[in-house]
Amino acid sequence: MSTKPPSLTERRKAATQLDIARAAAELFTEHGPDHTTAEEIAERAGVALRTFYRYFRNKQDAVGPLLARGADRWRELLAESEPGAGLPDALERAVGESLSASDERAAEGLRQTRALLRAAVADPALRAVWYRVNQESEEKLIGVVAGLAGPDADPMAVRLAAAAATDAIRVALETWARTDADVTGPGSPAELAVRCLRELMGGMRLLTD
Repeated sequence: MSTKPPSLTERRKAATQLDIARAAAELFTEHGPDHTTAEEIAERAGVALRTFYRYFRNKQDAVGPLLARGADRWRELLAESEPGAGLPDALERAVGESLSASDERAAEGLRQTRALLRAAVADPALRAVWYRVNQESEEKLIGVVAGLAGPDADPMAVRLAAAAATDAIRVALETWARTDADVTGPGSPAELAVRCLRELMGGMRLLTD
């Protein structure tokens, strides 16, 4: 896998996409997806409508980069695990830390995710974006889990572990979004995700050996 850093053009593209994603999330939270247009998203993001459609197919698709940021963050934390760290402990640490709302920016990101997941209940297109982001995250996670599990690990067990970790976070966030629990403490995303992870990992040999 290439370790070449992104070019200036790629960084600018990613920044523009994230600006549009944030604008879409804000408008969805304020007015709901049904009462938000692509034109309004582009205007709030400060870009032309043609720029919006250069990056996204529709208004729901625009929040994808924002939803994917959390997955990218926890995958990075997992990849930073110390050599020889047990996979279960490494997964729990990465999940807990990535959802810990350690500062106000992180807390606001979780609240924004909650608003989007609540809106997705009545919006199939928005739900499809959420599921796609999770599927893409799971595929990317396989290589990270394989590296931690070692060269002798069963490929199917590695894939199952990646699926379990991804679903633990997805289910935790969806469960939390249906409540009024805070971003920290009992019922928070971090607490629920670790609980889900332990439940899902309980019968997997790769994660219990």
